[in-house]
Amino acid sequence: MSGLVEYAKSAKVKFIHATESFDPEGIAEQRALVSKLKGSGIELVLEDSYYAVKPGTVAKPTDGSAYRVYTPFYKAWFQIGWQAPAKLSKGFIFKARSGKSKIPKPTKQASFKVKAGEAFALETFRKFQSRAIIDYSENRNRPDLSGTSHLSHALAHGEIHPRTLLAPLSDIEGHTVFRKEIAWREFYADVLYRNPHTLDDYYEPRFKAMRYDTGAKAKAKLERWQTGTTGFPMVDAGMRQLLATGWMHNRVRMIVASFLVKDLHLEWQLGAKWFEQNLTDFDPASNSHGWQWTAGCGTDASPYYRVFNPILQGYKFDPEGNYVRKFIPELSHIPGPEVHEPWLLVDGLQGGYPEPMLDHSIERDESLARLEEIKVK
Repeated sequence: MSGLVEYAKSAKVKFIHATESFDPEGIAEQRALVSKLKGSGIELVLEDSYYAVKPGTVAKPTDGSAYRVYTPFYKAWFQIGWQAPAKLSKGFIFKARSGKSKIPKPTKQASFKVKAGEAFALETFRKFQSRAIIDYSENRNRPDLSGTSHLSHALAHGEIHPRTLLAPLSDIEGHTVFRKEIAWREFYADVLYRNPHTLDDYYEPRFKAMRYDTGAKAKAKLERWQTGTTGFPMVDAGMRQLLATGWMHNRVRMIVASFLVKDLHLEWQLGAKWFEQNLTDFDPASNSHGWQWTAGCGTDASPYYRVFNPILQGYKFDPEGNYVRKFIPELSHIPGPEVHEPWLLVDGLQGGYPEPMLDHSIERDESLARLEEIKVK
């Protein structure tokens, strides 16, 4: 930030233009910049946002309060609408980066190749439109298929604007569902903007009182989850995909999140922090509130009873086991859906894959019992 202020002073500029931030860290950073610019004669001008509709805009017409549930938010958000993507004037060109400009060094080296930039994002969107958007409503939950847009990274880093994605959409089913997925991102941004404490704290405060596991045993369970060695193939494939690619399919994110909170009885913040450290498409609002939705303490009417069965989820959304085999080589010798329960086969664990670290049915009952405890309190 100091470098930006020094450069602005040396270049004798009068204005610094930036896209307005709505997450707690971004807001704090922009306020700090205003403070540093005070008395310099340079003004920070915040414009637009990374959203089709700015967080804080969608509100109930009756009293102006925020929506706590997604569906009515979506209806109001869609009714407000958005502008068409801005068009550059003829002959407009962006000024090239100066040879003296310093590109920040990465905090750590990625074990995978990162592709980024507006041109790549636009090409990715074009491919999605021709490849998968028609069947998006059916295939977006299938991690074994290329049924998603693969644009979460571009949206998170401002490489493409949601208005660009929304502009060509019509009312056919695949387009409508894709629009609703974009609206989920905007809903969570709105929730975080209005409730900044929920970045790492509970949206429903009563869940603070729930009994969570701590100590050495909890740490050991967390490490098995992080390294993809829980013995549940669908969970482990997702965690290994994250480490290998910096990304995880959204359906699998819900599965691994449910497993951490409902089966391992660990607090959602531990998982959210791990995602923040490893996801290339990390978005503070979507991450925190996606976790809280699955953990049962977020924006939903009666969510805690939703406990994902990691085995049944595998059979349903990876019906031939191709996703699991791709990321768990120890199970590559098992053909078909049987890969989701390798411990039932004589040679299922011969490659060194671990047995399940717990009994899901027992831990599900335990999780619901802990819910009853805070109900009584």
